[in-house]
Amino acid sequence: MGKEVDIVALGELLIDFTESGISESGMKLFEQNPGGAPANLLTVASHMGYKTAFVGKVGKDMHGAFLKKTLKQEGICTDYLLEDERYFTTLAFVELNANGEREFSFSRKPGADTQLQMDELDQELLESCKIFHCGSLSLTDEPARGATVEAVTVAKQAGALISYDPNYRASLWPDEETAVAEMKSMIHYADVLKVSDVESLLLTGEESFEAAIKTLLSMGPKLVAVTLGKDGVLLGTKNEVERVAGMTVKTVDTTGAGDSFWGGFLSQYLSNKKCPEQMSWEEWKTCALYGNATAALCVQKRGGIPAIPAKEEVEMLLEMN
Repeated sequence: MGKEVDIVALGELLIDFTESGISESGMKLFEQNPGGAPANLLTVASHMGYKTAFVGKVGKDMHGAFLKKTLKQEGICTDYLLEDERYFTTLAFVELNANGEREFSFSRKPGADTQLQMDELDQELLESCKIFHCGSLSLTDEPARGATVEAVTVAKQAGALISYDPNYRASLWPDEETAVAEMKSMIHYADVLKVSDVESLLLTGEESFEAAIKTLLSMGPKLVAVTLGKDGVLLGTKNEVERVAGMTVKTVDTTGAGDSFWGGFLSQYLSNKKCPEQMSWEEWKTCALYGNATAALCVQKRGGIPAIPAKEEVEMLLEMN
């Protein structure tokens, strides 16, 4: 079978209740936004014209129905999104500071996203994708942890590029040591790895981002991208390490910024129609430019999926810079 789906992503699909002003009685208002890192990434790729599919689980409730409808509206295949009557859709309450940075509080005890089982995976889908992407939130609990490892194994054996984003949320783990061990356990599967600046140091114990990239590359990936917020991204392969500058914009909400970057990056990678070994350094840097532009547009709006820009917006911003 040919590679029929460009990107398959597995993981959490949830509601971000994002702080949104004060009511007339002085109480905080929270806005219902569809989110979850894998879904944010797929939304970017879908906007860029690629065929995408989401693998995961939501509750059979009002929030799950809203999320499924949202993915369909974004052009993401939901045939592999399961609705579970026994568990509620995961909720995340997001508090924003003056700079748009976030503080999370999760309702996930357990959430439906942690209940995806190995025997619920569609092997044909996993064997027919060009890129398989996952994060680390699906590694926090069984049975989703086992399902994630199985999905990555099947996709990798079938020749998919494995993309991994160890997205650290401290409150979802029993302790930091467990989190680091579990997040690191997936790195050796990855061909390309995206981490935040803080996560790169946490996972490696290094004191500089350059040293962290070198350590992460030694674990197996062919390319590592360390996101640096407004300062852009530090890219690294075994032969090169270089920072690709970000774009200066007014930040409203950083939710989905890293996912938008990586979605833009992977979309541009797909346009090259090459395997990682065939990519030139200039081509990798162009992927980063697309990612930076996508993220710069995302942070100017509230929420995750609702803030994902259109392809035309990204291309226009790139032309202006």
